[in-house]
Amino acid sequence: MFTPPPTFSGFGLGLRKEHYRDFLETDVPVDFVEVISENFMVDGGQPRHILRRVRERHPVALHGVSMSIGSVDGLDRDYLRRLRTLADDIEPLFVSDHLSWSRFGGFNSHDLLPLPYTREALDLVCRHIDIAQDALGRAMLFENPSSYVAFADSEMTEWEFLAAMSRRTGCGLLLDVNNVYVSARNHGLDAHAFLRGIPADRVRQIHLAGHTEVTDLLIDTHDQPVCDDVWSLYAEAMSLLGPVATMIERDDAIPPLAELLDELAIARTIGQRAQHVAEAA
Repeated sequence: MFTPPPTFSGFGLGLRKEHYRDFLETDVPVDFVEVISENFMVDGGQPRHILRRVRERHPVALHGVSMSIGSVDGLDRDYLRRLRTLADDIEPLFVSDHLSWSRFGGFNSHDLLPLPYTREALDLVCRHIDIAQDALGRAMLFENPSSYVAFADSEMTEWEFLAAMSRRTGCGLLLDVNNVYVSARNHGLDAHAFLRGIPADRVRQIHLAGHTEVTDLLIDTHDQPVCDDVWSLYAEAMSLLGPVATMIERDDAIPPLAELLDELAIARTIGQRAQHVAEAA
């Protein structure tokens, strides 16, 4: 049985190619960076030597988008082998992916599709997490996805599913606060109950991002600044969780690095204030 990796209370950014030069040639005031694992795992992908050089300056978290932990087809063993090679090379702060599925019958949707929160799905996911963690030789973090449909046959809430999954496999959790907000708005759920329901001792990292509203639906687009409502949820989360790593995600409409650092400074201020208040209570 694995246990979640040690806590890390730093504040970081997603490393994107638009900012490689900044990170290689200047002293960027971040505590860690996160990269998309698949970008450094495939032939013709982003060059590993850049990541190694960044790793000399900052801890690196590996964040995957295509493990498809909930796929009934099982896990791709070659994918796990290549991820293990990358992780052994970089010695990451965390290795994470999503509680979702994307593959079926050789087809990859390239979307993070939701699961029904049933006992059957829980058994499948836990079995796959055990396989993945054994193959990687380390505990992983799994992120709550944003969702746009819900399953009528779900037998538990998303946070109950995450809690049970973490207890059974020893994995940690990556709490995406924007995804909590998006899913709560889309499905009429209680975002505050979500934050109170997940096991605080299993959360190791927080994601913050922006979204887009389309008619009556919120889409997790990662192309906007963090909104005020998500900042409020983040403050609540930090008061409940204690010191965990926080990262700003931006994957489209990427602004100059200075703008992201300004946004990260907001996260640092809110997060540290919430923790101080919680400690004083």
